[in-house]
Amino acid sequence: MKYGIWNVASVDETVVKELCESGYSPLTAHVLSGRGIKSKEEADLLLRKDAPLHDPYLMKEMDLAVAAIQNALLRGHTIAVFGDYDVDGITATCLLTDYLRSRGAKCLTHIPGRLEEGYGLNEGAILQLHEQGVRLIITVDCGITAIEEAELCHRLGICLVITDHHECKAVLPRAAAVVDPHRADRSYPHTDLCGVGIAFKLAAALEGNQETIAHRYCDLFCLGTIADVMPLRGENRRLVVEGLEALSAPKRTGIRALLEACECSNKPITASSIGYVIAPRINAAGRMEHAELAVELFLTKDPIYAAELARTLCRLNKERQSIESEIHKEAADMLRGQKNLGGAIVLAGENWHQGVVGIVASRLCEEYRRPTFLICLTGDRGKASSRSYGGFNLFAALQELSHLLVGYGGHELAAGFTIERRHIEEFRSLICKKAARHAAAEPGGTALPIDCEIPPALLTEKNVDALSEMEPCGTGCPRPTFCLSEVIIDHLGTVAGGKHLRLRLHTRDGTELQAIYFSGGSLIKKLSVGSRIDIAFQPSINEFRGMRNVQLNLLDLRLVNTYELYDRFLSQQKLSDYDLRLLAPSRGDVAAVWHYLQASCSSLRPLRCPLEEFSLKVCSSGNNGHSIRRTVVCLDILKELGLISLHREYMSVEVQLMPETRFNALKNSRLFCKLGGE
Repeated sequence: MKYGIWNVASVDETVVKELCESGYSPLTAHVLSGRGIKSKEEADLLLRKDAPLHDPYLMKEMDLAVAAIQNALLRGHTIAVFGDYDVDGITATCLLTDYLRSRGAKCLTHIPGRLEEGYGLNEGAILQLHEQGVRLIITVDCGITAIEEAELCHRLGICLVITDHHECKAVLPRAAAVVDPHRADRSYPHTDLCGVGIAFKLAAALEGNQETIAHRYCDLFCLGTIADVMPLRGENRRLVVEGLEALSAPKRTGIRALLEACECSNKPITASSIGYVIAPRINAAGRMEHAELAVELFLTKDPIYAAELARTLCRLNKERQSIESEIHKEAADMLRGQKNLGGAIVLAGENWHQGVVGIVASRLCEEYRRPTFLICLTGDRGKASSRSYGGFNLFAALQELSHLLVGYGGHELAAGFTIERRHIEEFRSLICKKAARHAAAEPGGTALPIDCEIPPALLTEKNVDALSEMEPCGTGCPRPTFCLSEVIIDHLGTVAGGKHLRLRLHTRDGTELQAIYFSGGSLIKKLSVGSRIDIAFQPSINEFRGMRNVQLNLLDLRLVNTYELYDRFLSQQKLSDYDLRLLAPSRGDVAAVWHYLQASCSSLRPLRCPLEEFSLKVCSSGNNGHSIRRTVVCLDILKELGLISLHREYMSVEVQLMPETRFNALKNSRLFCKLGGE
């Protein structure tokens, strides 16, 4: 199992029926019910794509920001837009720069180098911009913690406007305006805007017509918002929907060139294609110290130059992937040499690429199920990127160990820090102990949220296609995730040189399914044809050579141990609601087993057969929802009621009806009642 816990929601069949009658497809109705939706009105509100856009001036100090910029425009001052090297920062920089230039401004851009300058405003960049005659600096996607840098701007006579979306500290920088929806005195109703969202609001305030700005820049808004994993609700959902439509026929020269270079120009653009195909190429520019190339790509109107830049971004992404693979291999070799991994992974490498180790940390974190810290060593110091696992709070842990660090920052799931080489071993020892204590207190590890378990018959091409009703999917409206229990492996193999696992499965009702588990190729050693597994997956339509079929993209799987859950229940261990549902039989389940036994054996003629064969025969007799887990429980209930004698070995049973059996109500079974039977 990749996830320690499956949090599987239950559905209200009445709500599912009402949603289907109101026009939603069966799979969508199951998802919505699993997410707590009770009516068509609630569903429509959740998925609405026409939410109103709030007045930009509801943001604190938006009026001051507009006044400062209007003054610079009036006086012809040189303006610099100071951004960040990720997709959000780059799109925010391009949006505001393009708008200001359309207003006649002499506008420069500055994206700090990840390795040379680090994140955000810095002294060297401010001095350089001052020498270039810049009189106004506008930050996008950064600046909210730049207290000292703001003071430097003040001393140099540079007007500073800060726009950011990150959490604020108690003291705000001294600036002409600080626009951030997370200010303590905030009054803006929507706090889920990212950097490009705040830049959009600033341009809209300057223009005085929000719809005009939305039409002009929804493509950039869409790219930055999805790449920054912002919740797709309210204003975000509205503008991302418009952005996806704009990206399907891009008017911006650079975006059109990038889609062509990514081989996405003739395919529908979705949130997934942005997250997995387009955004990594834009991010690669910043990771490989060439963020300015992405800015030039989005601002150029020269198609030849745009095509050249787009190819360069694709090449940089391949270089990033190559470096990532090298660091991952080196790190994995280090781990193989360790006898005891401990509670966390802490590795240090000479001259590892600072822009790439965060991705490697994420991979190792998932593979080894531990918080991971990768340190890039140069000289006497190292710069680290870390990723959390199992709810371990990275920021809090670094705060407690700050006496060993030169500096640190981030949040509970991802953080970075600088450390002197001589402190690494002590840091490793202490952070491993902290992570081990956390894991002991939270033994379940990470949890996988699952919308619901569904009848396999719903996995038709038509129903899976209809899940597009949920689009765009992302944070706040994740891709639908389902599970099936006790499916049987008919065939398994690997693809892509053993990297991915491909399976053919069938369910208890005979439904055949195709599945793939990306990056799960190593599991082939633990599985075999005939194995029963529970699967968690996201359905999709696979198209190949003109053929379309439903494919299950597995997120996790677990081998079925017939007795494991039941033994844990009997030993009074706490089970999740989903695991209890796997065990708890209905009255119909118990009745199906009883009726089959009445037809198949007697007090004089016992029934002996493998447990799996017995369960399948009960299914074929009319209860297709029956399972081998519930079969075990049903037999014990019938034994408890005095209706049968039962001898059970590991995977076989011997059952005999008791002579002169009399009716005994299910309410008299303590086991049935304890499992929630009604």
